[in-house]
Amino acid sequence: MNLNDEWMRRDLASVWHPCTQMKDHETLPMVPIRRGKGAWLEDFEGKHYLDIVSSWWVNVFGHANPRINARIKSQLDELEHVILSGFTHQPVIELSERLERLAPAGLGHCFYADNGSSAIEVALKMSYHYWQNVGRPEKRRFLTITNGYHGETLGALSVGDVAIFTETYRSLLLDVIKVPAPDGFGLPRDQWIGQARVRFAEMEVALERHAHELSAVIVEPLIQCAGGMRMYPPEYLAWLREACDRHGVHLIFDEIAVGFGRTGTLFACEQAGITPDFLCLSKALTGGYLPLSVVLTTDAVYGAFYDDYETLRAFLHSHSYTGNPLACAAALATLDIFEQDDVIANNRGKAALMGELAAPLRAHPQVGDVRQTGMVVAIEMVRHKASLTPYDYRERRGLRVFRHAMSRGVMLRPLGNVIYWMPPYVVTPEELQLVAEVTQEGIDLATRG
Repeated sequence: MNLNDEWMRRDLASVWHPCTQMKDHETLPMVPIRRGKGAWLEDFEGKHYLDIVSSWWVNVFGHANPRINARIKSQLDELEHVILSGFTHQPVIELSERLERLAPAGLGHCFYADNGSSAIEVALKMSYHYWQNVGRPEKRRFLTITNGYHGETLGALSVGDVAIFTETYRSLLLDVIKVPAPDGFGLPRDQWIGQARVRFAEMEVALERHAHELSAVIVEPLIQCAGGMRMYPPEYLAWLREACDRHGVHLIFDEIAVGFGRTGTLFACEQAGITPDFLCLSKALTGGYLPLSVVLTTDAVYGAFYDDYETLRAFLHSHSYTGNPLACAAALATLDIFEQDDVIANNRGKAALMGELAAPLRAHPQVGDVRQTGMVVAIEMVRHKASLTPYDYRERRGLRVFRHAMSRGVMLRPLGNVIYWMPPYVVTPEELQLVAEVTQEGIDLATRG
């Protein structure tokens, strides 16, 4: 038995993995990873895999990045953790100050949690509680768009709309209003705005009808990641901001997956030139090193909770590891790299190359759509190109691509029938060439028969 097999045996006896039907591993080998360096992972037998999905969209500056490593090691010798209620520390203060400077104008207060789902819970609860505090208790519902994903906790699931995650728990979820998403699936890029305008009319109707009872609208700006990397234009966000202001409804942006340069700007909302009432961040915030999330909000929201203790208006939400110093140190090192290396500008060239490499796949008879926003490319396989009829999920065509790609040393982890590239920003042109070759091969194999 080789080392990979031994670690796999021990794993399957004790670990229950996320987003996994564990029975699959009777035939699909688990991949034990020994170490990582840059954009590559290495198993216990010395085989390397190009991490083209950034280890679930978190790793932006490569594994074992020496600059982030050094910052964490230095912090470890000073302070590993302290309660953030009644106490504070240098990394969380410095991180909050820097996020305020970087975020869209008006977001000056940072509330920390441990992960993306928790950040969404914070934003939902904070918006709901705000309206309670200002004497509008009837504003207690949420509005969102279809096909969204915001996490796995119950509040986050409630405002999501990917059935494989939500359907089992339907009876536990909040009653959320949903309108059709504005994505441009199957359309040329120059038609995305027209499609978004048609869909926004339905959002406008819902706001007019429900504004009196709405606490907030929540969306993933520009890319609905777990919903198959469906994409839409920034104009929709600008229209939404104006409509929420007009109807007196909060706007929550979930930039957990798309923040920190993924869409071509540091934050996706910059492309619409607007500021949400709540901005939720996580994943790349720490460069993919440690769990940390943050919700940035406005003076108006913060002020609605600022009162004498006896009024019971405080926001009594907490996590044991809120604002962990080690995670904050990793985030500060990550922000240093963004600033010192001019990452956003450098990514433009890589994004252009990704677009060029993906373009030939549009001609594939079983590819219904190739779409891109910034450093994200998605290729959607379909049974019938003209009608965009999807493959039955039970055929697991994406899994066939995954198996082939792993045999070639590329970690392409599909979303159903959608193959996507979401690489670390340290990826090289040569590595992207490899990804394109392997993707073409994998789709050819997966769509035979």
